[in-house]
Amino acid sequence: MTTDPAAAEETEPVTGPEPGGPGAGPGAEDDGGSADGSRAPAGPEDEAAAGATDTDTDSGEGGASEPESESEGPAADGASGDGTADTTAQLSEAEAELAAQRELRERIERRKAEKAGPVQAGARLSGKAADLLAAVRAVESGGKPPASVFTEPEPAPRRSAPEPVRQPQVMPSATPAPVASEAVDTVRAVLVEGGAPEALAAQVAAVLGEGADAQLRENPWQLLRVAGVRPEQADGFARALLGAECGPDDERRGGAVTVWLLEQAALAGHTALEAQALHAALAQRSVPDPDAAVQSALAEGDALVFQDALDEPGAPPAPAPSEDDGEGEEGEAERPVRVLIGLERYALAEESLADGLARVVNSLPKEDGSAADWESAATGSAAELIRAVAGHGLVLHTGGEASRAEPAALAATARSLGLRVCAAAHTPDGRRRFAALLASAERAGRGAASGPDPLSAPGFGTEDETGAPDGPHHGTGDGPGSPARAQDGAAGTHGGASGRPGGGQPGEAGTHETVTTVAGLLAGTEGPGRDADGMLRTDLLVVLDAPQLDVESAAMLAESLPDGARLVLSGDPGVLWSAGPGRVFADLLAARACPQVASRTPDPGPIGELVSGIGIGELNQVAAPGKEVVIVPVRDAGEAVHRTVQLIADSVPRAIGIPAEQTQVITPGHGGAVGTRALNTALKERLNPGPGRFGGFDPGDRIAYSPAPGRTVPGQVVKADADGLHLECAGAAVVVPKERVEQTVRHGWALTAHQAVGARWPAAVVVLPGDAAQALTRPWIYTAFGRAEQHLSVVHGVDQALPRAVAEVAAKPRTTRLPALLRAQVPAAG
Repeated sequence: MTTDPAAAEETEPVTGPEPGGPGAGPGAEDDGGSADGSRAPAGPEDEAAAGATDTDTDSGEGGASEPESESEGPAADGASGDGTADTTAQLSEAEAELAAQRELRERIERRKAEKAGPVQAGARLSGKAADLLAAVRAVESGGKPPASVFTEPEPAPRRSAPEPVRQPQVMPSATPAPVASEAVDTVRAVLVEGGAPEALAAQVAAVLGEGADAQLRENPWQLLRVAGVRPEQADGFARALLGAECGPDDERRGGAVTVWLLEQAALAGHTALEAQALHAALAQRSVPDPDAAVQSALAEGDALVFQDALDEPGAPPAPAPSEDDGEGEEGEAERPVRVLIGLERYALAEESLADGLARVVNSLPKEDGSAADWESAATGSAAELIRAVAGHGLVLHTGGEASRAEPAALAATARSLGLRVCAAAHTPDGRRRFAALLASAERAGRGAASGPDPLSAPGFGTEDETGAPDGPHHGTGDGPGSPARAQDGAAGTHGGASGRPGGGQPGEAGTHETVTTVAGLLAGTEGPGRDADGMLRTDLLVVLDAPQLDVESAAMLAESLPDGARLVLSGDPGVLWSAGPGRVFADLLAARACPQVASRTPDPGPIGELVSGIGIGELNQVAAPGKEVVIVPVRDAGEAVHRTVQLIADSVPRAIGIPAEQTQVITPGHGGAVGTRALNTALKERLNPGPGRFGGFDPGDRIAYSPAPGRTVPGQVVKADADGLHLECAGAAVVVPKERVEQTVRHGWALTAHQAVGARWPAAVVVLPGDAAQALTRPWIYTAFGRAEQHLSVVHGVDQALPRAVAEVAAKPRTTRLPALLRAQVPAAG
């Protein structure tokens, strides 16, 4: 170990951290507190102490605890042309994603309404039978039957879904939907009258919609629907407007606080809360009658209540009572249940996800004649995965970074069998890395196969055809801070040799269609497109980084798969869970509703050995002869900042050979003395000093751009002009309007682990300040340490809290309904 800052590059390799040597301020906009783990509360009963801390949360940049980084209702800032003479307005990525979400929610609500409504006689009939029934009823009632019964109507033409328009050269920034200035002015007048900040006027008008000013006067607690507003602030606003009428027992207050608590729980990852926990949180918020408050929210349709049976682990499901069994209903009533209350949007998304997964499991043809083809292709480390996918519609695959080669081999095999394949990663960097693995797997398959190349048939582009290099790069050129251009072409990012996505030639299906990001696939800006029914044109969908799927994204993916398609969810169960509500991958693993394939491919090197041990709760000593892992002990926050800057700017480039632009700093939170703000300020001063004349940014600054809550894309500032701040993110140009810079762009030399998940860098410096000791968890440490490919430095100031967190502090639990919903529709796999 060394404590000499000048000799950081000569610290002895770590064989494990040596024993040695959080505060969160109230309010959503201060810099106090830095504990990542203190995020939005695990339960609403804890939110009074932790709900507004300025920390890294599981909701990434979208939590209410960090309103300055939240994208409220992101929408495109305008259409961008494609550079041709007939330029047309295009949907931005954010608008397309919002439209897809709205369409899905409408479809779910219609289906649920149909299920919940009374079933009338003949309601299940359709087509000619329904027309005949209508005619009979008309005659019986003395009316005239419709003429359409006796004539064959012209079939309605089916309109094909338009091919999604892709703009690979520009990624417009998300902006809020425009609100009429008159509406904003009327809301501003109400806010000023109630003593609230008038700067909230635009947000309130956008959230509450038409008649927002009247809604506020009628129910001032509607202000709680705006992100960052807390109950005590809404109470003061209500007192100013209502005067003596205002009181803690006001029914309007109880309903609004109930919805607010459920929203805070969603930010913490819960899709629902147990009734007992919600009642306790309401009592903590001085609601005198919690049950009446909940009933008010239910009556308004803002929340739904559920009763889920509590089956003992391993016990068979209770048999359905027979018609002649008089004791059946009594026995059913005696089964233990838990009462859950959740917001409607997440309840419907979770039910839709369960329905979609059940359809995927049950719609795969049992005998399609391809078993022999799949079996002959099942070789190497991916053999077990290939065999599982051959016979099942839904398969889970677990493993570390090295195991991603197995889904790549599966995708290459499926493409060689003539299937349409699409793979989706969480980040552009994950897309780039998987595209390189797919290129390698396809070259290996062509080299091993005899006869003509099956991928050379029309409709199947290959990596060689799309400009990919002969193999994945190793070394300093792979980090997100400096994208490898050749691999970006292989990943179908932007700037291929032909000017087409992925660099392919006209008529080829390059990897821009094969390897995408989840957000791009759902928005329609990447991927194979959709058919006339709105389904993805794919036979096999492989989702990488599956732990990052929240319940809404997962529901949209499941709803988008055509009947007979296969779905593979692949990821590392040890990393941090999704930014949004739910724990889809963990719930599916626990439900055992489909085959699970655990990779046996270990992550290589000292970093892989260290991270693998952390995954099972052991902080092992590892040999690091090439200084792959280095511990840098520090005594206080000032020394932690100093040593971090020294490592990035001097020690790692000089001793390891990895430049500063390919080294990423990771720290637990945004605020505090060693949060991302403090570290980015120090790193900018050393690496790219400047006046920050463009909203605090200068050309050359590393940034973290958040186009939507929970999504972070590393990039670099290019310039600024009247249009806004120009960025380069993952090879794409991004223009952020100046009014959105503060909400969506941060400096990016230092990130939180939640921002960094899904990406990797040649080198990483993980900073563990003393005030973060209570926030550390095993998933956070596992995720942060695993972002390094070749070198990991740990600025260590938490004493024994590090080994204790690895051994004892698991992920905070999340309350979800998915396991119970799956048990009712999909039998557990043997």
